[in-house]
Amino acid sequence: MQLANKKMVVTGAAGGLGSVVAEVAKSQAAEVVLLDVVPEFTSSLGAAYTVDLTDAAQVSACFSQIGDFDIVANIAGGFAMGPTVAVTEDAFWDQLFMLNVTTLRRVLAAAVPALIARGRGSIVNVGAVGAARGAANMSAYVAAKATVMRLTESVSEEVRGAGVNCNAVLPSVIDTPANRDGMPDADFDAWVSPRDLAEVICFLGSDAARAVHGALVPVTGLV
Repeated sequence: MQLANKKMVVTGAAGGLGSVVAEVAKSQAAEVVLLDVVPEFTSSLGAAYTVDLTDAAQVSACFSQIGDFDIVANIAGGFAMGPTVAVTEDAFWDQLFMLNVTTLRRVLAAAVPALIARGRGSIVNVGAVGAARGAANMSAYVAAKATVMRLTESVSEEVRGAGVNCNAVLPSVIDTPANRDGMPDADFDAWVSPRDLAEVICFLGSDAARAVHGALVPVTGLV
């Protein structure tokens, strides 16, 4: 089994992608720890914690409870279309950065020192293939995901010498119920399935990817 004897922490684990990442990791023999902001969060897959990932103190306390781990899959995030750049309000901009960047930074602050101390481990983040360039009415989202991608590369440069891998997947549209509801006329068959994306995430967390550092891996289905 690819993740046998590994302990994986999955953030956003109650969501459409996070829950599938946890399922795939469990099927590959990982011990799974699930984090989400959902009140009284529980899961049959493993230990589950309700934690606000924007709160540094909560995240630090949660990781203290988790103890040693091998992999952190930073799935927590969010998407919203927006208005044009000229009329985007601070609250909307700040919300997308809070969901996608602040949550990641809080987890990295707790996870990176622990992995460096162990001398081995993997971090897998979620960027977006669409954030490689700007897009109309998506400035806040693509800016936030572009920041995730640059953070991934920066962290990789900081930790690779300590035996820690940091990489990111770059999905196109993920075939989740929320996306189907939001884009009912789209060709769902062209989207990337959560399970296919989860398989790539689990590969990047495995020892098979130990030579992969700072990679931004497109996972786009047929798009």
